[in-house]
Amino acid sequence: MVLTRMGDGYFIEMSKTEVRKEIEAGVEVASKKAKCPPLTNDDIEKLMEIICEPRKFVSVERGNELVLTYDSQPLKLTRLGIPIAMPQILQVYERAMMADTLEMAYVHYSFKSLKSILPEEQYAVAESLLVTTPPLLYGAMPNLQMYTKPDGPCENSIELMPQGKIKEAREAQIEAAEMLFSDIGVVGSAMYEAGADGIDFDTTASGGDAEFYAVLRGVEKLKEKHPDMNIEVGMSGEFILGFHGELEYKGKRLAGMYPHNQAKIVAEAGGDVVGAVVNTNTRKSFPWNLARALTMCKYCGEVSPIPVHANVGMGVGGVPMQITPPIDCVSRASTAMAEIGKLDGL
Repeated sequence: MVLTRMGDGYFIEMSKTEVRKEIEAGVEVASKKAKCPPLTNDDIEKLMEIICEPRKFVSVERGNELVLTYDSQPLKLTRLGIPIAMPQILQVYERAMMADTLEMAYVHYSFKSLKSILPEEQYAVAESLLVTTPPLLYGAMPNLQMYTKPDGPCENSIELMPQGKIKEAREAQIEAAEMLFSDIGVVGSAMYEAGADGIDFDTTASGGDAEFYAVLRGVEKLKEKHPDMNIEVGMSGEFILGFHGELEYKGKRLAGMYPHNQAKIVAEAGGDVVGAVVNTNTRKSFPWNLARALTMCKYCGEVSPIPVHANVGMGVGGVPMQITPPIDCVSRASTAMAEIGKLDGL
């Protein structure tokens, strides 16, 4: 029997035959939904080996290691109640955890919130650069809904749509998207001028196609102004929710895009790295979820013109939805993405 988990982290046992059936079912669903090629028989055999490995921790063969990028590093320790300043947290990541890259982030972690405290955040970036060596990104979420009432000035499209006010809802989304686009330009340029090596857009398009539209335009604007800036666009979901439904970028409809098309459009906007996301279904098994995520991410990596760093963590990339993701699942998901998916990073 194989000890594995459900998508919510609950331990279960399966026979190897059951594991294979779960993998094949996950591959089939992913291929059908995203309209991408399924995993090959060799891929499935390799995935079987990774999932059924009896050891708690699984890793790649030497030479198959991937570059890791991180989201909101300072918040990982502060949320645990450890009283360390943000620059020192980045030093811990670099010197104790051997991080490949670093990311400065503010506790509210949204472009709208950051605009009002830019000098303080620029200082934090500049101070961190004096005591660290790896590339330092500045991370924030687009978080379109922060621009809507009651947190912002725009009408709330989520409330308007159930009332049948579709036109008004779309207009509200466009108004909010314009504000987000403006804030991306202000915050992104400020952090780059403070010395940050780039910007990480975290959980992009959680607010739907209007949010994705604003981010793509923001990336394009930042690249025009700062050609050497590194921009990573981490996504929020495996397909773009069509809350607006009619928005296009460079002639391509954004609603409904799956990871391989998301990667292409991010590259067109000027992004340097895309963080592909496949969401975890908590009611399905870990083998099912990982097979599904791997199928989409592998194809994304094959067709993307820019590096793909799949999101592998809490509730994405096949990993169970837990605040502290279980290492048995994280290590297996990471190994599969590297050795089967052939991705550029995680």
